[in-house]
Amino acid sequence: MKATAPPATSAPARYEAVIGIEVHCQLRTASKMFCSCSTAYDGAPPNSHCCPVCLGLPGALPTINRAAVEGVIATGIAIGATTPPATRWDRKNYFYPDLPKGYQISQYDLPLAAHGRLRIETSDGPFEVGIQRAHLEEDTAKLIHGTDPDGRRISLVDFNRSGAPLMEIVTEPSIRTAEQARRYAEELQLLLRTIGVSDADMERGQMRVEANVSLRPRGTEPFGTRVEVKNMNSFRSVERAIAFEIERQAVALDAGEVLTQDTRGWDDNRGVTYVMRSKEDSHDYRYFPEPDLPPLRVAPAWIDAVRAALPELPAARRTRYIDGLGLSAYDAGVIVAQPDLALAFEAIRAAGPGLAAKEVANFVTGDYGRAVNESGQRTPAGLAGKSSATELAALLGRVDAGELSRTNAREVFAIHAAGGQAVAAIVAEKGFRQISDDTALGAAVDAVIAANPAAIADHHAGKPALGFLVGQVMKATRGQANAELAGKLLRERLGSTPGAGR
Repeated sequence: MKATAPPATSAPARYEAVIGIEVHCQLRTASKMFCSCSTAYDGAPPNSHCCPVCLGLPGALPTINRAAVEGVIATGIAIGATTPPATRWDRKNYFYPDLPKGYQISQYDLPLAAHGRLRIETSDGPFEVGIQRAHLEEDTAKLIHGTDPDGRRISLVDFNRSGAPLMEIVTEPSIRTAEQARRYAEELQLLLRTIGVSDADMERGQMRVEANVSLRPRGTEPFGTRVEVKNMNSFRSVERAIAFEIERQAVALDAGEVLTQDTRGWDDNRGVTYVMRSKEDSHDYRYFPEPDLPPLRVAPAWIDAVRAALPELPAARRTRYIDGLGLSAYDAGVIVAQPDLALAFEAIRAAGPGLAAKEVANFVTGDYGRAVNESGQRTPAGLAGKSSATELAALLGRVDAGELSRTNAREVFAIHAAGGQAVAAIVAEKGFRQISDDTALGAAVDAVIAANPAAIADHHAGKPALGFLVGQVMKATRGQANAELAGKLLRERLGSTPGAGR
Protein backbone atom coordinates (compact mmCIF):
# COMPACT_ATOMS: atom_id res chain seq x y z
CA MET A 1 0.00 0.00 0.00
CA LYS A 2 1.45 3.34 -1.00
CA ALA A 3 2.12 5.70 1.90
CA THR A 4 0.65 9.17 1.57
CA ALA A 5 0.89 12.39 3.48
CA PRO A 6 -1.64 12.90 6.28
CA PRO A 7 -4.71 14.91 5.35
CA ALA A 8 -4.17 18.65 5.51
CA THR A 9 -5.28 20.21 8.78
CA SER A 10 -5.46 23.70 10.22
CA ALA A 11 -2.42 22.82 12.32
CA PRO A 12 -0.83 26.30 12.12
CA ALA A 13 -4.02 27.87 13.46
CA ARG A 14 -4.56 25.43 16.32
CA TYR A 15 -1.06 24.27 17.20
CA GLU A 16 2.30 25.92 17.54
CA ALA A 17 5.26 23.92 16.30
CA VAL A 18 8.37 23.92 18.47
CA ILE A 19 11.40 23.00 16.38
CA GLY A 20 15.06 22.62 17.26
CA ILE A 21 17.74 21.84 14.69
CA GLU A 22 20.90 19.80 15.23
CA VAL A 23 23.56 20.05 12.53
CA HIS A 24 26.54 17.71 12.41
CA CYS A 25 29.28 19.17 10.25
CA GLN A 26 32.56 17.55 9.22
CA LEU A 27 35.36 20.05 9.74
CA ARG A 28 37.91 20.78 7.01
CA THR A 29 41.10 19.39 8.55
CA ALA A 30 43.96 17.30 7.17
CA SER A 31 43.81 14.71 9.96
CA LYS A 32 41.20 13.19 12.24
CA MET A 33 40.08 14.53 15.60
CA PHE A 34 42.27 12.52 17.93
CA CYS A 35 44.87 10.87 15.67
CA SER A 36 47.04 11.59 12.63
CA CYS A 37 45.01 9.53 10.13
CA SER A 38 44.18 11.44 6.95
CA THR A 39 40.64 12.71 6.36
CA ALA A 40 41.09 12.32 2.58
CA TYR A 41 39.22 9.03 2.63
CA ASP A 42 36.54 9.74 0.02
CA GLY A 43 36.87 7.04 -2.62
CA ALA A 44 39.60 5.21 -0.68
CA PRO A 45 39.40 1.44 -0.08
CA PRO A 46 37.43 0.55 3.08
CA ASN A 47 39.42 0.58 6.32
CA SER A 48 42.52 2.08 4.69
CA HIS A 49 42.54 5.33 6.73
CA CYS A 50 42.53 4.05 10.30
CA CYS A 51 44.87 3.33 13.20
CA PRO A 52 44.67 1.97 16.77
CA VAL A 53 43.22 5.28 18.01
CA CYS A 54 40.29 5.53 15.58
CA LEU A 55 39.73 1.76 15.82
CA GLY A 56 39.44 2.04 19.61
CA LEU A 57 42.08 -0.57 20.34
CA PRO A 58 43.10 -1.04 24.00
CA GLY A 59 45.90 1.24 25.17
CA ALA A 60 45.59 3.77 22.31
CA LEU A 61 45.47 7.37 23.57
CA PRO A 62 43.86 10.35 21.82
CA THR A 63 45.57 13.66 20.98
CA ILE A 64 43.55 16.84 20.33
CA ASN A 65 43.48 18.31 16.79
CA ARG A 66 44.22 22.04 17.17
CA ALA A 67 42.80 22.96 13.75
CA ALA A 68 39.47 21.34 14.62
CA VAL A 69 39.29 23.28 17.88
CA GLU A 70 39.97 26.52 16.03
CA GLY A 71 37.19 25.64 13.55
CA VAL A 72 34.64 25.55 16.36
CA ILE A 73 36.03 28.70 17.96
CA ALA A 74 35.73 30.46 14.57
CA THR A 75 32.14 29.25 14.21
CA GLY A 76 31.34 30.48 17.72
CA ILE A 77 32.71 33.93 16.91
CA ALA A 78 30.73 34.03 13.64
CA ILE A 79 27.43 33.27 15.41
CA GLY A 80 28.12 35.63 18.31
CA ALA A 81 28.59 32.83 20.84
CA THR A 82 30.83 32.84 23.91
CA THR A 83 33.79 30.51 24.52
CA PRO A 84 34.57 29.60 28.15
CA PRO A 85 38.09 30.00 29.57
CA ALA A 86 38.23 26.22 29.93
CA THR A 87 36.27 23.35 28.44
CA ARG A 88 36.55 19.62 28.71
CA TRP A 89 35.88 16.38 26.90
CA ASP A 90 33.24 13.84 27.89
CA ARG A 91 32.45 10.26 27.06
CA LYS A 92 29.05 9.73 25.48
CA ASN A 93 28.24 6.06 25.95
CA TYR A 94 26.15 4.05 23.53
CA PHE A 95 26.60 0.73 21.81
CA TYR A 96 26.23 0.71 18.05
CA PRO A 97 28.38 -1.35 15.66
CA ASP A 98 29.69 1.85 14.01
CA LEU A 99 31.19 3.07 17.32
CA PRO A 100 34.34 1.01 17.93
CA LYS A 101 35.03 2.09 21.52
CA GLY A 102 31.46 1.75 22.75
CA TYR A 103 31.56 5.49 23.50
CA GLN A 104 32.11 8.72 21.62
CA ILE A 105 34.49 11.45 22.79
CA SER A 106 32.30 14.56 22.79
CA GLN A 107 31.45 17.60 24.92
CA TYR A 108 28.49 17.88 27.24
CA ASP A 109 28.07 20.68 29.77
CA LEU A 110 31.12 22.79 28.77
CA PRO A 111 31.01 23.21 24.97
CA LEU A 112 33.51 25.32 23.05
CA ALA A 113 30.80 27.80 22.02
CA ALA A 114 27.44 28.63 23.61
CA HIS A 115 24.56 31.14 23.42
CA GLY A 116 24.86 32.31 19.83
CA ARG A 117 22.38 33.43 17.19
CA LEU A 118 21.91 33.54 13.42
CA ARG A 119 19.67 35.97 11.57
CA ILE A 120 17.79 34.59 8.55
CA GLU A 121 15.40 35.97 5.95
CA THR A 122 12.05 34.26 5.37
CA SER A 123 8.90 35.01 3.39
CA ASP A 124 7.49 36.52 6.59
CA GLY A 125 10.51 38.77 7.10
CA PRO A 126 13.71 38.49 9.15
CA PHE A 127 13.93 35.97 11.97
CA GLU A 128 16.65 35.30 14.54
CA VAL A 129 17.42 31.72 15.51
CA GLY A 130 18.93 31.19 18.95
CA ILE A 131 21.85 28.75 18.98
CA GLN A 132 22.37 26.86 22.21
CA ARG A 133 25.81 25.42 21.58
CA ALA A 134 28.50 24.31 19.15
CA HIS A 135 30.81 21.55 20.31
CA LEU A 136 33.40 19.10 19.04
CA GLU A 137 33.20 15.35 18.84
CA GLU A 138 34.46 12.47 16.73
CA ASP A 139 32.48 10.94 13.91
CA THR A 140 31.41 7.31 13.79
CA ALA A 141 32.31 4.63 11.28
CA LYS A 142 30.11 3.94 8.26
CA LEU A 143 27.77 0.96 8.06
CA ILE A 144 27.28 -0.61 4.63
CA HIS A 145 24.25 -2.88 4.25
CA GLY A 146 23.82 -5.40 1.46
CA THR A 147 23.86 -9.09 0.59
CA ASP A 148 26.67 -11.62 0.23
CA PRO A 149 27.16 -13.84 -2.89
CA ASP A 150 24.70 -16.36 -1.39
CA GLY A 151 21.99 -13.74 -1.04
CA ARG A 152 22.24 -13.43 2.74
CA ARG A 153 21.82 -9.96 4.24
CA ILE A 154 25.05 -8.61 5.70
CA SER A 155 26.30 -5.37 7.25
CA LEU A 156 29.90 -4.24 6.85
CA VAL A 157 31.77 -1.54 8.77
CA ASP A 158 34.16 0.94 7.13
CA PHE A 159 36.27 2.74 9.74
CA ASN A 160 37.74 5.33 7.37
CA ARG A 161 35.33 7.96 8.71
CA SER A 162 35.68 6.86 12.33
CA GLY A 163 37.29 9.64 14.36
CA ALA A 164 36.87 12.40 11.77
CA PRO A 165 36.37 15.80 13.48
CA LEU A 166 32.69 16.59 13.78
CA MET A 167 31.11 19.83 14.97
CA GLU A 168 27.58 19.66 16.33
CA ILE A 169 25.57 22.89 16.31
CA VAL A 170 22.33 22.84 18.31
CA THR A 171 19.67 25.55 18.18
CA GLU A 172 17.32 26.63 20.89
CA PRO A 173 13.76 25.34 20.38
CA SER A 174 12.97 28.72 18.83
CA ILE A 175 12.08 27.75 15.26
CA ARG A 176 8.37 27.66 14.47
CA THR A 177 7.97 26.77 10.79
CA ALA A 178 9.43 24.37 8.25
CA GLU A 179 10.51 27.32 6.11
CA GLN A 180 12.45 28.87 8.99
CA ALA A 181 14.23 25.54 9.52
CA ARG A 182 15.26 25.38 5.86
CA ARG A 183 16.45 28.99 5.73
CA TYR A 184 18.46 28.46 8.91
CA ALA A 185 20.19 25.38 7.46
CA GLU A 186 20.96 27.25 4.21
CA GLU A 187 22.37 30.28 6.01
CA LEU A 188 24.44 28.10 8.35
CA GLN A 189 25.94 26.22 5.40
CA LEU A 190 26.86 29.53 3.74
CA LEU A 191 28.45 30.77 6.97
CA LEU A 192 30.52 27.60 7.45
CA ARG A 193 31.76 27.73 3.86
CA THR A 194 32.55 31.45 4.06
CA ILE A 195 34.73 31.13 7.15
CA GLY A 196 36.36 28.04 5.65
CA VAL A 197 35.77 25.54 8.45
CA SER A 198 33.83 23.04 6.31
CA ASP A 199 32.71 22.29 2.77
CA ALA A 200 29.35 21.41 4.38
CA ASP A 201 28.22 19.39 1.35
CA MET A 202 24.95 17.65 2.24
CA GLU A 203 25.13 15.27 -0.72
CA ARG A 204 28.49 13.97 0.50
CA GLY A 205 27.35 13.71 4.11
CA GLN A 206 29.60 16.56 5.29
CA MET A 207 26.58 18.37 6.75
CA ARG A 208 23.80 16.35 8.33
CA VAL A 209 20.63 18.05 9.54
CA GLU A 210 18.32 16.60 12.17
CA ALA A 211 15.17 18.19 13.53
CA ASN A 212 13.36 17.84 16.85
CA VAL A 213 9.68 18.60 16.29
CA SER A 214 6.81 18.85 18.76
CA LEU A 215 3.42 20.56 18.84
CA ARG A 216 1.60 22.38 21.60
CA PRO A 217 -1.82 24.07 21.58
CA ARG A 218 -1.43 27.75 20.81
CA GLY A 219 -1.30 29.89 23.91
CA THR A 220 0.20 27.17 26.12
CA GLU A 221 3.76 26.94 27.46
CA PRO A 222 4.62 23.25 28.08
CA PHE A 223 6.35 21.49 25.21
CA GLY A 224 4.68 18.57 23.50
CA THR A 225 6.21 15.15 22.89
CA ARG A 226 9.44 15.56 20.94
CA VAL A 227 10.13 13.55 17.79
CA GLU A 228 13.54 13.54 16.11
CA VAL A 229 13.64 13.42 12.29
CA LYS A 230 16.77 12.15 10.50
CA ASN A 231 17.93 11.28 6.96
CA MET A 232 17.17 14.68 5.44
CA ASN A 233 19.74 14.93 2.67
CA SER A 234 18.85 18.26 1.07
CA PHE A 235 17.41 21.61 2.11
CA ARG A 236 14.22 20.76 0.26
CA SER A 237 13.99 17.54 2.27
CA VAL A 238 14.44 19.48 5.52
CA GLU A 239 11.43 21.66 4.73
CA ARG A 240 9.28 18.81 3.43
CA ALA A 241 10.06 16.45 6.29
CA ILE A 242 9.33 19.00 9.00
CA ALA A 243 6.12 20.12 7.28
CA PHE A 244 5.01 16.48 7.04
CA GLU A 245 5.84 15.82 10.69
CA ILE A 246 3.87 18.86 11.85
CA GLU A 247 0.81 17.63 9.95
CA ARG A 248 1.28 14.04 11.13
CA GLN A 249 1.42 15.07 14.77
CA ALA A 250 -1.54 17.43 14.40
CA VAL A 251 -3.69 14.65 12.90
CA ALA A 252 -2.65 12.26 15.68
CA LEU A 253 -3.41 14.78 18.43
CA ASP A 254 -6.81 15.58 16.92
CA ALA A 255 -7.58 11.85 16.93
CA GLY A 256 -6.72 11.60 20.62
CA GLU A 257 -3.59 9.53 20.07
CA VAL A 258 -0.69 9.62 22.51
CA LEU A 259 2.53 10.55 20.71
CA THR A 260 5.72 8.70 21.62
CA GLN A 261 9.24 10.08 21.76
CA ASP A 262 10.69 8.47 18.65
CA THR A 263 13.52 8.87 16.21
CA ARG A 264 11.99 8.87 12.74
CA GLY A 265 13.61 8.65 9.32
CA TRP A 266 12.57 10.65 6.25
CA ASP A 267 11.68 8.79 3.06
CA ASP A 268 12.15 11.40 0.36
CA ASN A 269 10.60 9.28 -2.41
CA ARG A 270 7.35 8.63 -0.52
CA GLY A 271 7.34 11.96 1.27
CA VAL A 272 6.74 10.45 4.74
CA THR A 273 8.56 9.90 8.02
CA TYR A 274 8.85 6.42 9.56
CA VAL A 275 9.80 5.06 12.99
CA MET A 276 13.43 4.01 13.39
CA ARG A 277 13.74 3.56 17.17
CA SER A 278 12.72 5.10 20.48
CA LYS A 279 14.44 8.41 21.21
CA GLU A 280 17.11 8.61 23.93
CA ASP A 281 17.45 11.41 26.49
CA SER A 282 20.80 12.84 27.59
CA HIS A 283 20.86 10.75 30.76
CA ASP A 284 20.70 7.59 28.65
CA TYR A 285 24.19 8.36 27.35
CA ARG A 286 25.73 8.34 30.87
CA TYR A 287 28.11 11.20 30.19
CA PHE A 288 31.24 11.44 32.31
CA PRO A 289 34.55 13.33 31.89
CA GLU A 290 37.02 11.79 29.43
CA PRO A 291 39.93 10.51 31.57
CA ASP A 292 42.45 10.36 28.71
CA LEU A 293 42.25 14.05 27.77
CA PRO A 294 42.97 17.07 30.00
CA PRO A 295 40.64 20.09 30.15
CA LEU A 296 41.22 22.44 27.25
CA ARG A 297 42.06 26.03 28.20
CA VAL A 298 41.20 28.71 25.64
CA ALA A 299 43.19 31.89 26.23
CA PRO A 300 41.68 35.25 25.13
CA ALA A 301 44.70 35.81 22.85
CA TRP A 302 43.88 32.58 21.02
CA ILE A 303 40.28 33.71 20.43
CA ASP A 304 41.51 37.12 19.23
CA ALA A 305 43.87 35.46 16.73
CA VAL A 306 41.05 33.33 15.33
CA ARG A 307 38.77 36.37 15.13
CA ALA A 308 41.40 38.39 13.26
CA ALA A 309 41.67 35.68 10.60
CA LEU A 310 37.94 35.58 9.85
CA PRO A 311 36.73 36.96 6.50
CA GLU A 312 33.75 39.26 6.09
CA LEU A 313 30.64 37.33 7.15
CA PRO A 314 27.66 36.85 4.79
CA ALA A 315 25.27 39.12 6.71
CA ALA A 316 27.81 41.96 6.85
CA ARG A 317 28.62 41.56 3.15
CA ARG A 318 24.93 41.66 2.15
CA THR A 319 24.48 44.85 4.18
CA ARG A 320 27.54 46.45 2.57
CA TYR A 321 26.35 45.56 -0.92
CA ILE A 322 22.88 46.99 -0.30
CA ASP A 323 23.67 50.06 1.80
CA GLY A 324 27.14 50.86 0.50
CA LEU A 325 26.96 49.85 -3.17
CA GLY A 326 23.28 50.33 -3.87
CA LEU A 327 22.57 46.77 -5.00
CA SER A 328 19.10 45.35 -4.61
CA ALA A 329 18.48 42.88 -1.80
CA TYR A 330 17.96 40.22 -4.48
CA ASP A 331 21.27 40.85 -6.28
CA ALA A 332 23.16 41.03 -2.99
CA GLY A 333 21.56 37.79 -1.83
CA VAL A 334 22.40 35.92 -5.05
CA ILE A 335 26.05 37.03 -5.03
CA VAL A 336 26.69 36.40 -1.33
CA ALA A 337 24.97 33.00 -1.43
CA GLN A 338 27.66 31.75 -3.84
CA PRO A 339 31.17 32.45 -2.51
CA ASP A 340 32.66 32.04 -6.03
CA LEU A 341 30.44 34.84 -7.31
CA ALA A 342 31.30 37.06 -4.36
CA LEU A 343 35.03 36.54 -4.97
CA ALA A 344 34.64 37.39 -8.66
CA PHE A 345 32.49 40.45 -7.89
CA GLU A 346 35.10 41.81 -5.48
CA ALA A 347 38.02 41.06 -7.81
CA ILE A 348 36.41 42.71 -10.86
CA ARG A 349 35.42 45.81 -8.89
CA ALA A 350 38.96 46.10 -7.51
CA ALA A 351 40.37 45.86 -11.04
CA GLY A 352 37.83 48.35 -12.44
CA PRO A 353 37.01 50.87 -9.70
CA GLY A 354 35.15 53.10 -12.14
CA LEU A 355 32.62 50.42 -13.05
CA ALA A 356 29.10 50.70 -11.65
CA ALA A 357 28.44 48.04 -9.00
CA LYS A 358 25.12 47.20 -10.66
CA GLU A 359 26.82 46.47 -14.00
CA VAL A 360 29.36 44.18 -12.36
CA ALA A 361 26.57 42.46 -10.42
CA ASN A 362 24.55 41.88 -13.61
CA PHE A 363 27.58 40.34 -15.31
CA VAL A 364 28.57 38.16 -12.36
CA THR A 365 25.07 36.80 -11.79
CA GLY A 366 24.42 36.41 -15.52
CA ASP A 367 27.02 35.46 -18.13
CA TYR A 368 29.77 34.82 -15.61
CA GLY A 369 27.61 32.70 -13.31
CA ARG A 370 26.44 30.57 -16.22
CA ALA A 371 30.05 30.01 -17.30
CA VAL A 372 31.01 28.88 -13.81
CA ASN A 373 28.13 26.43 -13.64
CA GLU A 374 28.83 25.03 -17.11
CA SER A 375 32.60 24.65 -16.78
CA GLY A 376 32.92 23.96 -13.07
CA GLN A 377 36.42 25.47 -13.28
CA ARG A 378 37.64 28.13 -10.88
CA THR A 379 40.92 29.93 -10.37
CA PRO A 380 42.24 30.56 -6.84
CA ALA A 381 40.69 34.04 -7.04
CA GLY A 382 37.27 32.50 -7.61
CA LEU A 383 37.21 33.37 -11.30
CA ALA A 384 35.90 30.97 -13.93
CA GLY A 385 38.27 29.08 -16.20
CA LYS A 386 41.32 31.13 -17.24
CA SER A 387 39.65 34.47 -16.60
CA SER A 388 41.54 37.48 -15.28
CA ALA A 389 39.81 40.10 -13.14
CA THR A 390 41.74 42.83 -14.98
CA GLU A 391 40.56 41.57 -18.37
CA LEU A 392 36.97 41.16 -17.22
CA ALA A 393 37.01 44.72 -15.88
CA ALA A 394 38.37 45.87 -19.26
CA LEU A 395 35.59 43.99 -21.04
CA LEU A 396 32.86 45.63 -18.95
CA GLY A 397 34.56 48.98 -19.42
CA ARG A 398 34.29 48.64 -23.20
CA VAL A 399 30.57 47.87 -22.88
CA ASP A 400 30.09 50.82 -20.53
CA ALA A 401 31.89 53.14 -22.95
CA GLY A 402 29.71 52.03 -25.85
CA GLU A 403 32.61 50.45 -27.72
CA LEU A 404 31.26 46.90 -27.55
CA SER A 405 27.72 45.51 -27.68
CA ARG A 406 26.56 43.17 -24.93
CA THR A 407 26.07 40.45 -27.51
CA ASN A 408 29.66 40.71 -28.70
CA ALA A 409 30.86 41.03 -25.10
CA ARG A 410 29.38 37.60 -24.35
CA GLU A 411 31.36 36.08 -27.20
CA VAL A 412 34.56 37.83 -26.12
CA PHE A 413 34.08 36.62 -22.54
CA ALA A 414 33.59 33.03 -23.65
CA ILE A 415 36.82 33.10 -25.67
CA HIS A 416 38.75 34.82 -22.88
CA ALA A 417 37.54 32.41 -20.18
CA ALA A 418 38.44 29.40 -22.32
CA GLY A 419 41.94 30.45 -23.34
CA GLY A 420 42.94 33.46 -21.28
CA GLN A 421 43.59 35.73 -24.30
CA ALA A 422 43.50 39.47 -23.73
CA VAL A 423 40.15 41.14 -24.35
CA ALA A 424 41.72 43.77 -26.64
CA ALA A 425 43.30 41.08 -28.83
CA ILE A 426 40.01 39.18 -29.15
CA VAL A 427 38.10 42.33 -30.08
CA ALA A 428 40.71 43.25 -32.69
CA GLU A 429 40.78 39.75 -34.15
CA LYS A 430 37.00 39.59 -34.42
CA GLY A 431 36.69 43.14 -35.69
CA PHE A 432 34.03 43.92 -33.11
CA ARG A 433 32.79 47.47 -32.70
CA GLN A 434 29.44 48.67 -31.51
CA ILE A 435 27.37 50.39 -34.19
CA SER A 436 25.85 53.43 -32.51
CA ASP A 437 25.54 55.73 -35.52
CA ASP A 438 21.95 56.50 -36.53
CA THR A 439 22.71 56.48 -40.24
CA ALA A 440 24.73 53.26 -40.28
CA LEU A 441 22.30 51.42 -38.03
CA GLY A 442 19.28 52.89 -39.77
CA ALA A 443 20.15 51.05 -42.96
CA ALA A 444 20.16 47.73 -41.09
CA VAL A 445 16.86 48.57 -39.43
CA ASP A 446 15.23 49.41 -42.79
CA ALA A 447 16.47 46.14 -44.27
CA VAL A 448 15.00 44.16 -41.36
CA ILE A 449 11.64 45.91 -41.70
CA ALA A 450 11.56 45.13 -45.41
CA ALA A 451 12.48 41.48 -44.87
CA ASN A 452 9.93 40.73 -42.12
CA PRO A 453 6.42 41.80 -43.22
CA ALA A 454 4.73 39.21 -41.00
CA ALA A 455 6.46 40.53 -37.88
CA ILE A 456 5.59 44.10 -38.88
CA ALA A 457 1.94 43.08 -39.25
CA ASP A 458 2.04 41.45 -35.81
CA HIS A 459 3.48 44.64 -34.33
CA HIS A 460 0.75 46.75 -35.91
CA ALA A 461 -1.80 44.32 -34.49
CA GLY A 462 -0.48 44.94 -31.00
CA LYS A 463 1.48 41.71 -30.68
CA PRO A 464 4.94 41.70 -28.98
CA ALA A 465 7.09 41.53 -32.11
CA LEU A 466 9.55 44.33 -31.35
CA GLY A 467 11.97 42.05 -29.49
CA PHE A 468 12.12 39.70 -32.46
CA LEU A 469 12.89 42.59 -34.79
CA VAL A 470 15.67 43.90 -32.54
CA GLY A 471 17.10 40.38 -32.57
CA GLN A 472 17.07 40.38 -36.37
CA VAL A 473 18.97 43.68 -36.39
CA MET A 474 21.55 42.19 -34.01
CA LYS A 475 21.85 39.13 -36.23
CA ALA A 476 22.30 41.24 -39.37
CA THR A 477 25.09 43.27 -37.73
CA ARG A 478 26.86 40.25 -36.19
CA GLY A 479 25.78 41.40 -32.75
CA GLN A 480 27.48 44.78 -33.12
CA ALA A 481 24.39 46.96 -33.12
CA ASN A 482 23.58 49.10 -30.12
CA ALA A 483 20.46 47.23 -29.05
CA GLU A 484 18.88 50.24 -27.33
CA LEU A 485 19.39 52.42 -30.40
CA ALA A 486 18.07 49.64 -32.67
CA GLY A 487 14.90 49.48 -30.60
CA LYS A 488 14.54 53.28 -30.70
CA LEU A 489 14.91 53.41 -34.48
CA LEU A 490 12.42 50.56 -34.95
CA ARG A 491 9.85 52.30 -32.76
CA GLU A 492 10.31 55.54 -34.67
CA ARG A 493 9.86 53.87 -38.05
CA LEU A 494 7.01 51.58 -37.06
CA GLY A 495 5.32 54.28 -35.06
CA SER A 496 4.98 56.37 -38.23
CA THR A 497 2.93 53.59 -39.80
CA PRO A 498 -0.84 53.91 -39.33
CA GLY A 499 -2.12 51.53 -36.68
CA ALA A 500 1.23 51.03 -34.96
CA GLY A 501 1.08 50.26 -31.27
CA ARG A 502 -2.53 48.99 -31.25
